[in-house]
Amino acid sequence: MSQSAMQELRGHQFPVLESGFVRVVDWMGDDAAIVQAARVSYGEGTKQVQEDRGLIRYLLRHRHTTPFEMCELKLHIRVPMDTWRQWIRHRTANVNEYSTRYSLAIDAAATTNPDQWRVQLESNRQGSSGLFDITTGTLLSKKEAELQSLCRSVYEERIALGVAREQARKDLPLCTYTEAYWKIDLHNLLHFLALRMDHHAQKEIRDYATVIGEKIVSQWVPLTWQAFLDYRLNVLTLSSSDISYLKIFHTAGSDAMVEKMRQEGWFRDVSGKWMANREANELAIKMEMLGLQAPWLEN
Repeated sequence: MSQSAMQELRGHQFPVLESGFVRVVDWMGDDAAIVQAARVSYGEGTKQVQEDRGLIRYLLRHRHTTPFEMCELKLHIRVPMDTWRQWIRHRTANVNEYSTRYSLAIDAAATTNPDQWRVQLESNRQGSSGLFDITTGTLLSKKEAELQSLCRSVYEERIALGVAREQARKDLPLCTYTEAYWKIDLHNLLHFLALRMDHHAQKEIRDYATVIGEKIVSQWVPLTWQAFLDYRLNVLTLSSSDISYLKIFHTAGSDAMVEKMRQEGWFRDVSGKWMANREANELAIKMEMLGLQAPWLEN
């Protein structure tokens, strides 16, 4: 079923952002290839696992990753350069990018609607929280459009004058789209998706990762995709410290838990007030997922 589904997806462009897309170029392997590789590797030891679904879930659950490397996916993507900078940090793929030394820069740029300007998150230099009001957003979008128009006109003026393309491009902004062929094995693709589909990831690259995962991987390797959702994406990970504090919370109560955390440096004294560190804030989120109230957040 996955092969016929992929045949239908081949060449189809899934739109992302205003001018971006993801397109399936080629693929190798499927769920059956994972199972085949695993049974060769494990030999007699896998006879207790009777069905492909059970074996795939076992492999992913216990992080036996090699069989997933038997599958590969090749995509054609169009993506803004600022998003591409995050994407290319995943060095486990084979990449061939559109070159503005040889070709004219793509005449498309990522824009921001007035209601989409995000506010910097003070507690995390990488993140954002909330949106600007529409009046401020309208001004920001207006300035954005003016800047992008100027940069493009300067670039095109240089090209018209005969300036070398490799030099004419140097003042193009990061909002300019680029294109690439991106080929990656399934093991590393799942790692990419786990990081970039996470709600902490920047929205723009999360949009691309969501399309790749939900529109393509889910059709290509449906058994693996469901196991990935269950054991990688939608999981709650507890550190040894988390477990220790939750045991204290359960057996001795919230005051004892907070006191132990304070003794071990999870809170710091700021102007006479105890403030939770990042690990404590993350534990509070985990407790909320478990239906528990972090005692240091109680009113």
